[in-house]
Amino acid sequence: MITATNIQKRFGQLQVLKGVDLTIKKGEIVSIVGASGAGKTTLLQILGTLDIQSNQKESVLKINEVDVTGLRDKELARFRNEHIGFIFQFHQLLPEFSAVENVCIPAFIKRTAPDIAEEKAKELLDLLGLTDRYYHKPSELSGGEQQRVAVARALINNPSVILADEPSGNLDSESADVLHKLFFELRDQLGQTFVIVTHNEELADMADRKLTMVDGQIVRH
Repeated sequence: MITATNIQKRFGQLQVLKGVDLTIKKGEIVSIVGASGAGKTTLLQILGTLDIQSNQKESVLKINEVDVTGLRDKELARFRNEHIGFIFQFHQLLPEFSAVENVCIPAFIKRTAPDIAEEKAKELLDLLGLTDRYYHKPSELSGGEQQRVAVARALINNPSVILADEPSGNLDSESADVLHKLFFELRDQLGQTFVIVTHNEELADMADRKLTMVDGQIVRH
């Protein structure tokens, strides 16, 4: 599913990632933990092709057997849209759009027909317990509901993997617990793969594997 070898990242004189090796299997839920500044989010952004490693020629990054470092900008954007879903700490929903419209955005970027995209969006919102929230705007939803809309948006294009950066960091404990259980239900029902950066120890310990990062390296599997 994901193979990353010798991933390094440098910002000026600061080396944030120091040769990270990582393999993620299909259907696996992997958590990444560590202190602030350990490089977790930087690694996640590189895995998600939102950023590039500093040593491209000496490293490997394959997703679904595709060497993403060899893709041009447009090819990479298309690959990201079709194969990678993102969930962030803050839901990043567009306030002027309804739940259905927000979920449809990645499908529209993929040029999915509007009626097909809307049907899939409603199916996902149903799956996530938001049947009565189709046409509510983000300001009319609770924090937990907003994050579930964000999960549906991440799923709309049937991605190979979902990358989540502190997905429950902005939620109360009850909503966070619901979201955590949801990830495992999605894995069981859809075979979805998750890589989750989190400070939430409960979520981290629920994962199939917990990786610990210290000073730009993975030190424990």
